Amino acid sequence: MKIGCLTLDNITILAPLAGITNLPFRILAKEAGCALVCSEMISANGLVRGSKKTKQMLKSLPEEKPLSVQIFGSDPAVMAEAAQIVESSGANLIDINFGCSVKKVVKTGAGVALMQQLNNAEAIIKAVRKAVDIPLTIKIRTGWDSSGKQALKLSLLAEESGVDAIAVHPRTASQGFRGKAEWSIITAIKKAIAIPVIGNGDIVTAKDAIEMQRITGCDAVMIGRAAIGNPWIFSHVIALVRGNDILPIDITHRFEIMIKYFKMSVQCFGEKAACRMMRGRLGWFVKSLRFSSKFRESIKQISSENETIELINTYMETFEKCSLSVIPAKAGIYN
Repeated sequence: MKIGCLTLDNITILAPLAGITNLPFRILAKEAGCALVCSEMISANGLVRGSKKTKQMLKSLPEEKPLSVQIFGSDPAVMAEAAQIVESSGANLIDINFGCSVKKVVKTGAGVALMQQLNNAEAIIKAVRKAVDIPLTIKIRTGWDSSGKQALKLSLLAEESGVDAIAVHPRTASQGFRGKAEWSIITAIKKAIAIPVIGNGDIVTAKDAIEMQRITGCDAVMIGRAAIGNPWIFSHVIALVRGNDILPIDITHRFEIMIKYFKMSVQCFGEKAACRMMRGRLGWFVKSLRFSSKFRESIKQISSENETIELINTYMETFEKCSLSVIPAKAGIYN
């Protein structure tokens, strides 16, 4: 699949997830086979104003490339300047957020609010397109009602304005992540435009991704929440696309990934911040596994790297004592 001048190895794309798709998590997704990883949603205003915290979100490593960086904002000039900052940071692709429905974003006129302000949406797209040379994508929702008319209008406008691909999350602004994603909206947009369409929403298993592509005709699939604690979903999708079986997940490998994720977080954010972050995130990787509740309880107050790694190893030894070497791929969320 191609997005502008960028060629992807396969059909899998990591969705931007606020507070989750930071550098360490993106590395895990990439190592699991994800063709294109995406940053957290980044404030254009923060980049332009020189916010140190915001600029740190642009930190990247060669092994995660190609990298997409998603920005949000409502001012065309600010968005264009922010896009230039992103391009100069080494990103391979810029994505504009037209789908965030969080109130503090919407009230500034950004995110999904722009789907009600198509004139400003067009101005933003054209300003960013003129400002950068790397591929440009947008991520949209159904709109503010379930008809999908706003999504279709914005998609047509985006194609005319030089956007290279569109990711469609077919839920309305009011739905958030609730209810069912209406895949027929993806189908309609795919039929209406010539540029690649990326399907997103209600992909819980690898089989869902294959089914979405079959039903909608989308060019690629974007996976977000299903990858949390389960980066292997990308390798599972790739296996199914190639006609192969999904292989069971090795328990030892699972715990090794947990340790790697933690250590990368320490390197990226510092030991103290990483420990606070991992108190909740390490639990993602053991969902549906035996003895997981005790492990999640044990990590609630972790405060050092050594303590955390010891707790992970202790949990792993529990499995070894029970002679559990693999968990079937169909178990829990790991399929």
